[in-house]
Amino acid sequence: MGEVNARWAAEWGSSGLAHLTGLPDGPPDFSRANVLRRAQRVVADAATLLTGRAGLLGLTRGGRVSAGGATRLMAARDGWCAMTLSRPDDIAAVPALLGVDDAGQDPWPAVQRWVATCPVAHIVGRAELLDIPAAVLGEAPAGPPRIRQIAHSVPPRDVGGLLVADLSSMWAGPLCAHLLARAGATVVKVESPTRPDGTRAGHRAFFDWINGRKLSYCVDFARGSDELRALLAVADVVVEGSRPEALARRALGVGDTGHRDGRIWVRITGHGGDSRRPAFGDDAAVAGGLVGSAAAGPVFCADAIADPLAGLEAFGAVLASLHRGGGELIEISMAAVAATYAALPPEPSQAALPAPPPRAPTLTATAPALGADNARVRHLVDERRCLSC
Repeated sequence: MGEVNARWAAEWGSSGLAHLTGLPDGPPDFSRANVLRRAQRVVADAATLLTGRAGLLGLTRGGRVSAGGATRLMAARDGWCAMTLSRPDDIAAVPALLGVDDAGQDPWPAVQRWVATCPVAHIVGRAELLDIPAAVLGEAPAGPPRIRQIAHSVPPRDVGGLLVADLSSMWAGPLCAHLLARAGATVVKVESPTRPDGTRAGHRAFFDWINGRKLSYCVDFARGSDELRALLAVADVVVEGSRPEALARRALGVGDTGHRDGRIWVRITGHGGDSRRPAFGDDAAVAGGLVGSAAAGPVFCADAIADPLAGLEAFGAVLASLHRGGGELIEISMAAVAATYAALPPEPSQAALPAPPPRAPTLTATAPALGADNARVRHLVDERRCLSC
């Protein structure tokens, strides 16, 4: 191993990423060390951002079971595929997926037996009909963000002082908004009272880590659409991770919130804006071919890695757009991001280097309670409206 490659392999190991990759009863996997090398071009502390959740939750490698436990990498009749059963609706849909009355209390054995008899295209197609996240290994092509001009550009700007509306949830979008807040933007995390960010009810330290620097704004997306539209109209950056029609049917989409020169709208989806398929970080990584290597076949790479990588790439895309003057819609596909990183030359999978578990990041702020900053956000909106009069 060359000196440069050895350096990145050592950083991959010391970061905890090798500890999270590989078979649970086998050695840690160093084959994707170049992923960290590219990620650190976006932010210097990329290793912490990629492994922070695992460090906080005490996760370890599971081979073909994701570190978080909700996704499986399975051998089908003609290839490999991944499926995620993280939501109650996913589990409830398993009998329909398999064509049975009852899949049992633990649906995974039945799912794996069914997958083994089916071609991958049939598995993913049937899962899509039932809105279950699933992917074929390596199906997604690599590609940069899709960028479209939607407003006039303005002179180049820095992040400091910008107003960011974060409509996203879970990890990728919130991480992009977290990095913008860290760079000096005022970030408003927007949540519905009936469907707040799912991570708010999960491991609190993870939610605080990603959202602690943001203002919390709670508004009903239906009854409060006028109020939310007013925020989006004055925001400099909007980050969202919904299917495009979800906001459009409430007239809250990119074309419904008034003209604002220089505004940047970031849309993060699992498989691109033209697809309705749901995705989470582990199955999106498999779609992009970003997996570790083991003698018996592919294994998951790190922890839901397509999520934080997409967040990093979205942040980098916003910085580039600000330099161009903005006025752009930026579409980020998690699967395409994973494929871009998967295309990097792999390293030897084994190395005589330490691979300690990931460390928990330092928490610098506690995320506010749901809607705690509503009054402050309304005041910000009124101020910005007055400035534009």
